[in-house]
Amino acid sequence: MRTEIRDLVEISRFYGTDKEFVIAGGGNTSFKDDKNIWIKASGTSLATLDENDLVELDREKLKVISTGHYPEDPLKREEEVKNDLFRSITDRQSSRRPSVETSLHDLIQYRFVVHLHPTLINGVLCSRNARTVIGRLFGDRALFIPYTDPGYTLFKAVESEMAHYRSKLHKDPGIIFLENHGCFVSADTTEEIRRTYEQIVKTISAEMKPREEITPLPYNKVLHEVIPAVRMLLSEKRPMVVRYRHNSLIAPYYRSHLEFHKISMALTPDMIVYCKAAFIYIENSSSPERIMESFRHQLPRFAAEYGYPPRIIVIRNAGIVAIEETTGSADTLLDVYEDLIKTVDLASAWGGAKYLTPTQAAFIDQWEVENYRRKVSKATVTDDRYSNRIAVVTGGAKGFGAGIAEALFNKNLNVVIADLDEDEGNRLASSLSEVKQSNKVVYTKTDVSDPESVKNLIINTVHQFGGLDIMISNAGILRAGSLEEMDPETFSLTTDVNYRGYFICAKYASEVMKIQNREKPDYYTDIIQINSKSGLRGSNRNFAYSGSKFGGIGLTQSFALELAPFRIKVNSVCPGNYYEGPLWSDPKNGLFVQYLRTGKVPGAKSIEDVRRFYEDQVPMKRGCRLEDVVKALLYIVDQEYETGQALPVTGGQVMLS
Repeated sequence: MRTEIRDLVEISRFYGTDKEFVIAGGGNTSFKDDKNIWIKASGTSLATLDENDLVELDREKLKVISTGHYPEDPLKREEEVKNDLFRSITDRQSSRRPSVETSLHDLIQYRFVVHLHPTLINGVLCSRNARTVIGRLFGDRALFIPYTDPGYTLFKAVESEMAHYRSKLHKDPGIIFLENHGCFVSADTTEEIRRTYEQIVKTISAEMKPREEITPLPYNKVLHEVIPAVRMLLSEKRPMVVRYRHNSLIAPYYRSHLEFHKISMALTPDMIVYCKAAFIYIENSSSPERIMESFRHQLPRFAAEYGYPPRIIVIRNAGIVAIEETTGSADTLLDVYEDLIKTVDLASAWGGAKYLTPTQAAFIDQWEVENYRRKVSKATVTDDRYSNRIAVVTGGAKGFGAGIAEALFNKNLNVVIADLDEDEGNRLASSLSEVKQSNKVVYTKTDVSDPESVKNLIINTVHQFGGLDIMISNAGILRAGSLEEMDPETFSLTTDVNYRGYFICAKYASEVMKIQNREKPDYYTDIIQINSKSGLRGSNRNFAYSGSKFGGIGLTQSFALELAPFRIKVNSVCPGNYYEGPLWSDPKNGLFVQYLRTGKVPGAKSIEDVRRFYEDQVPMKRGCRLEDVVKALLYIVDQEYETGQALPVTGGQVMLS
């Protein structure tokens, strides 16, 4: 990699990872020499930019865009400009699409160009007094361009203004401010660009009052019944993801329709690309019923007027709800919308916000280039039938539970790991989150024997993702012992976790699933208990565990009858012995140790003797493995006609009659 490209990648990532300068796939960077220009591909992110995300173009061929004659019709014109841009690509086999700003970058004589959308700077550029303020603060150091539709029109406007600037000052401006858009800083080194951005921020900050710190506000639990309903109403071919945000910056703007109006119109192209140009505002948030009544009333009118479903819903005194295809894209919506609010807030210091006109917004919304960028930014969305589903795995921090959580996450589900072990739960969530995914995993501390703990788990799941599709009741404990050895307290503990805990999980999970079914009656959800072969037949000197698992199958069959009208399938998976997991193999408290200690295996003198004894009882001559259980789980989720079943995964050790 040549040194200049390495510098370009470095400065791109430096600004791309800072939301105060750029959000999601916004912004652009380039490097040029006498012959070629390398520019960020459309739809890619500065935060993760590498050499493969750059498109190389022939500068001589690019000149045709400056001298060519194009149709007056803006959409036809932009299509022809795009074709000329493509002809300039040096590697015609490349699938990367160069930024529509390529000609603008090429126009600037400096070698490096970094185009960003800093919130602080846009507070000025999106204000009514932008030109005056920029002129006063920066004078001839900068070129100010009044708002112009992006693409070819913007390029020609900058080209014209640049010619005047050069004739007057005999150089190119190092700073170009684009009204209602962002800032271009150019130089022959990336270090000089950094210094210039620092000076811009310092100059504007010196004129501003200190900004109040933004603090999160409590989750309004009224939304617990609203968000799953909204999710289903807006889910068509596949389930959507709903993300929520509420903080001290947002709160003042939904005090009234007048205040909401300030944050209901677009200020920059990026805001339209990601959030679209219109949002729904719900005034009466006193109850779930009132909120849903308003939403159902507004939804068909909104779709008829704008031609698309809402992506942002603002609920008075409750917060902002974003609806998208993945958690990542929903988070981006919230980031961009929050940036809109920050920009409006900052613009109040410079005479108030200046919004894009409906015509300007419509051009961006319909522009093929921006629709392509929107499409590329969602390229991680897959057609996998599991994508976007939301699963809770109790006892998900270790053993089978951890394996199930990881397997579901790798299938593109959003996963909540519920467990008492905070260290292991957070470790697993962090480990999985390091993988670049469109889905998300979170940990919630949970005691399944405590109704309040489980209730909070379900509330947090809805808060995080917008609903619940699969509840896997996996948390369980095993305490082996004969009647003589078992004390009542240990028996009660086993029953509380394995039997009562399953009931509690099913109770609160089904409440959310019923809400979803109410809005989408053909939508199926699942409650799955990880039972055991010991729930299918008695287990010597293991009655506390076996009895709780027998009872679990009784619950499964009963829940299945009750919940079938709501398309909630309830089934149990009954694994055989998982010898590799800590339940069996833990050197201090594993079952091999316990069974050796209690003499459950006659004549056994070592842990290996105990293990061999149990493996010999399995026709397949091995213990149950994680992949066996995951296949059973996915089978249960896939089919729509089985409920109330106890599915053995025992290698033939236990066969149903």
